[in-house]
Amino acid sequence: MDIQQIRNATLVVTYANQVFLIDPFLGEKGTLPPFGETPNAVPNPLVDLPVDVSTLLDPDAIFVTHLHADHFDEAAKELLPKQIPLYAQNEADVATIREAGFTNVSSFENGLTLGDIRVTHTSGQHGVGEIGQRMGTVSGIVLTHPDEPTLYITGDTIWCDEVETAIEQYAPDIIVVNSGAAQFLTGEPITMSQRDLLAVHQAAAEATIIVSHLESVNHCLLRRDMIADFLAAHHLSAHFLIPDDGETISF
Repeated sequence: MDIQQIRNATLVVTYANQVFLIDPFLGEKGTLPPFGETPNAVPNPLVDLPVDVSTLLDPDAIFVTHLHADHFDEAAKELLPKQIPLYAQNEADVATIREAGFTNVSSFENGLTLGDIRVTHTSGQHGVGEIGQRMGTVSGIVLTHPDEPTLYITGDTIWCDEVETAIEQYAPDIIVVNSGAAQFLTGEPITMSQRDLLAVHQAAAEATIIVSHLESVNHCLLRRDMIADFLAAHHLSAHFLIPDDGETISF
């Protein structure tokens, strides 16, 4: 298994010889407005893609965990071939993606099998209270295969009962968490904070945790160096990987 961190939550996962593009966010640097009501009002994305976008356009399948613009943007809708198999978290998102012209779209809400790969849907909470409700429904993905480590991609969620349940149920070897502690001017973070990373480790002490969703959108204020310092202070660095954009991790 190879996991390439592209930018934000965008990953290229090579798993049992199939290539999956996760949450394509393909626009050029600074071409989107900042997320509103945030303390860092600069255009998104904050950084360029680390690879030529053409290398991302021919996966075996695409997974979209939810429809926020930093997970499935207008550039992705324009650039990705419309006939590629694309899987969304539920039928409502399937319908929206079809409206963008994609012709081979289905839901992974009830799970699916791609060859010998089992794909399972998980749930999460994209924040708490009123802000969490405004953020809407989100999902994660578990990939299993007889010859591969079990991979859990949490999607945009904080630490919550749904994440704890997924860890208990699937015992993942590798967990990709979306961090950055994305936040608005009021309320709690809507993606994982340092405290949440600690909770994931405590629930999955044997897993390798990959920290994604960093330094790419304006409301993510928790940086790689801040996370690295926190982990070092808690003597947890050996359990986590914090890839740079463009970096590939192999298992």
